[in-house]
Amino acid sequence: MLYRLRHLTAYAYRNPVGFARCTLRLAPAAGDGQVPLSHEVVVEPAPQTATERTDFFGNRTVSLTVETPHRAFSIDARSRIRVERPPLPDPATGPAWEEVRAQVLTWPGLGPDAPLHFAAPSRRVPLLPEITDYARASFPPGGGAHAGAFDLMRRIQADFAFDSEATEVGTPLAESFAGRRGVCQDFSHIMIAALRGLGLPAAYVSGYLRTLPPPGQPRLEGADASHAWVSVWCGEGWIGLDPTNGIGVQNDHIVVARGRDYADVAPVAGIIAGSGAQSLTVAVDVVPEEEEVGGPG
Repeated sequence: MLYRLRHLTAYAYRNPVGFARCTLRLAPAAGDGQVPLSHEVVVEPAPQTATERTDFFGNRTVSLTVETPHRAFSIDARSRIRVERPPLPDPATGPAWEEVRAQVLTWPGLGPDAPLHFAAPSRRVPLLPEITDYARASFPPGGGAHAGAFDLMRRIQADFAFDSEATEVGTPLAESFAGRRGVCQDFSHIMIAALRGLGLPAAYVSGYLRTLPPPGQPRLEGADASHAWVSVWCGEGWIGLDPTNGIGVQNDHIVVARGRDYADVAPVAGIIAGSGAQSLTVAVDVVPEEEEVGGPG
C-alpha cells in the first residue's frame, strides 16, 4: 500500500503566548515493512530553533522553540509512505510463554529492540495485581506465548468499550481498567501491563490507521486520530497486535514511534509560557495514494 498522511495539530489561546517549546514525533518510521518516501512539517509561527535527533528507541524527534508572541499555533505534518508487511505468524506456533519469560532474563544484548527494556514497569504502566490476574486466563501453563497474546488482545477488545469521553491522556491505568472504557491508549497500556505482569515484554506503538477501509470492510476504531497498539515479544521476534480492534497489525497500520508507554512516543509534547484558556484541534488523514486526499476539517 502507498499512503499519503496528513496530521494537523492546531492550538488557539485566549491570551498571547510569548514562548513555546515542544517535541514532535510525527515522522513515519522506517523498517517493519515500511518505507518512508517523503516527510515535511510546517509550523506556524515559524520556530526560532529546530533540532532533529533520533532517540534511544530509534524514533525521529524534532525539538522546537517559538519565541514570537502568538494566539494560534499549528503543526502540519505531511508524509508519503509504502507499507508492505509479511503475513502474521500462526498464533498456534512458537514457544511456550514460560520459555519466553525465561529468555528475557538471559537476553545478551541491550540494544533498542532488546526485550528486557519492555518487561519492567514504566511511567504510565505500573504492574497492578488485578491486571496480572486478568491476563492469566489467556496464559495457561505450557500455553504458547503468541496464542496467549492473541487471546488477550481479543478479550480486551470484547470486554472494554471504546469511549472517547471516558478517559483523558492522564487517566491512571487502574482507573481505565476498572471502568472498562476508554480509547486506544488505555487499551494498549492495559494489554502491556497484563503481559509485563507475567514477565512478557510488550512495547507501546504509536501511529495511524487507514482512514478509509477497503470496500466491504468495517471502519476501524481510532482511524481519525493518532492510534496506538502493542508490539509483543513472543520469543521469535516482535508481533504487532491492536487490542482496540482485536486484530493483528498488517498493512492498515502505519508505525510512527515505539517506546515503553505513551510518555516515550507522544506525537506532540511541550510547554508554553502564557495564561488563560486554550483549545486544541487534531485532524488526521490516512488515504491510499490512488484516492484524492482531502484536507482535515
